[in-house]
Amino acid sequence: MGLKAGQRRHRIQAVAKKLPIVSVLIVAALMLGVLLVAAERSVAPTFLYRHVPALAEKPSDVTTPTCRYKPIFGAGDSETRIVRSVARFGEITIDPGGKCKVVNYPREEQVYVILEGSPVVGYGTAEHPVKKHDFMYLPPTVAHGVSNPGAAPARLLVMGFRIPAGVKITLPSQFEVANIDDVPLQVVGNHPPSSKYRLLMGTTESKRDRIAAAHVLTSLFIMEFAPGGTNFPHHHETEEEIYILLDGEGEMVAGGGMNGVEGRHPAKAGDAYFFRLNCTVGFYASTDPAAPRARILAVRSLFPQRGRR
Repeated sequence: MGLKAGQRRHRIQAVAKKLPIVSVLIVAALMLGVLLVAAERSVAPTFLYRHVPALAEKPSDVTTPTCRYKPIFGAGDSETRIVRSVARFGEITIDPGGKCKVVNYPREEQVYVILEGSPVVGYGTAEHPVKKHDFMYLPPTVAHGVSNPGAAPARLLVMGFRIPAGVKITLPSQFEVANIDDVPLQVVGNHPPSSKYRLLMGTTESKRDRIAAAHVLTSLFIMEFAPGGTNFPHHHETEEEIYILLDGEGEMVAGGGMNGVEGRHPAKAGDAYFFRLNCTVGFYASTDPAAPRARILAVRSLFPQRGRR
């Protein structure tokens, strides 16, 4: 068990009576170092919570006078030490007639999800008009950027995932894009029928997702909940996960809570959560039938493991 501060001071005084002044100074310096380390030590959080509308915009590698970036998790956020597979997760807003800087990452794959507007995505040397609810895969080594020729602001989510050294990168043969509304709702696995899924994107081996192109991202999906619906709290042993509540309200499950099973937190549209490995995660939608249907955009990504190929 650690000593309290008063006990430490008493021990130093006892030693001081027996040792020469130089030795006393050395011992005192060592004890002070222990106290400073103890004061600076902090416990890494099990999950992170952010309310996106309240977050501040910050400069990034894509920002310009007409392109603004709001970090949610990863690069630009205040807490990056526990976010391992996620390089960045944030919101981009582009003014009418504006554009962002073109970027190119050697070992980071990205996903854009269009929330508002009709921007144009540059992919290599080509340009692709996109619209609300479009989602697309942007592989490493391919230069990409986004501009907004429209008369209204464009808003999108950008997600980036680190591809570990040694993982073989397979580039898609074309620009991979689809629309959320074109992906059918379905019941998945052991989850109850009160939560239905749109399976948007998975790995290159995926047979169930609309786009199968990723390496570290394992699943990008939408969950839509009936009043009082849930996806059953659960956890993942090899994946980090992010939830962002797009519509509706309810209770987000994050961590074990007072009962050691599930910690429930009131949740409203704009709330975003990052969950570490083995953190309990889930959602309970509002039981009010007149309330907007709860809808969550979720993404899972592989925690970096040694020897993975």
